Amino acid sequence: MDFITRWFERIDWDKFWLDSVSKIISIVVLLVLYFILGWIGRKLIRSFFRKYRSQQMVSESRAKTLEGLIMNVFGYIMFFTFAMLILQNFINVTAIIAGAGVASLAIAFGAQGLVSDVVTGFFILLERQLDVGDSITLEQVNGNVEALGLRTTQVRDFDGTLHFIPNRQIMIVSNHSRGNMRILVDVQIAPTADAQLAMDIIKRVCEQEKATNKNIVDGPTVLGVQEVSATNTMIRVMGKAVNGEQFEVQRNLLKDIREELVRHQIELPLSYLAPLEPGK
Repeated sequence: MDFITRWFERIDWDKFWLDSVSKIISIVVLLVLYFILGWIGRKLIRSFFRKYRSQQMVSESRAKTLEGLIMNVFGYIMFFTFAMLILQNFINVTAIIAGAGVASLAIAFGAQGLVSDVVTGFFILLERQLDVGDSITLEQVNGNVEALGLRTTQVRDFDGTLHFIPNRQIMIVSNHSRGNMRILVDVQIAPTADAQLAMDIIKRVCEQEKATNKNIVDGPTVLGVQEVSATNTMIRVMGKAVNGEQFEVQRNLLKDIREELVRHQIELPLSYLAPLEPGK
């Protein structure tokens, strides 16, 4: 107890409180500067990319990708810079960094994953494998790219789940948003129906769709009878549509074909249910 009392008596309380208040004020000022400079920096980046979109022949998805990346890098630089400045109030950060020695080697080994993420992210951007808004498949993940950073890629699954994927784990990228996409419609009619008449009707519908739907790029073309079975005859239609619109084109085409077949009294297949015999 006497030792603790003497230790407290040796403390220069005036200097202690003066240093404490000074450090608190310094930290508060740094935090205020951090938020102010961060707000200004993000505003300047957004302003730059608004002008960039209007003046340069660049796709919206590419502009969003670059904007998100620069925001990402800016956020990392701001965080680490101000973190070092705040720590400087408590410890000599410069001396620690200069004398890290073996510790820095251990940190380097521990940061291998981070370095791999950054390098892989750089080449993904350089080779334009992905852009924000692209529909992609990454192994078991299917969805749209929401953000692409140097460390992670964010993919929004079709059920709403947001996946954060480290860039080093991206091995095979299947990008469904590059070029026109195939449309494929299989029309089923009854096996006893006139297949040639049905194909003529489908061909007329396809020509009408091509003339009225701007999202159709090529075709659609009636390929002919694809399959014949005891329950139905399947006629295949194929074409190409603007990327991202292929499913809407397929739905509209199938609806219009069905309506025309019904109007011309082409019999459609019905599900067959075996009657139950008594006692079974």
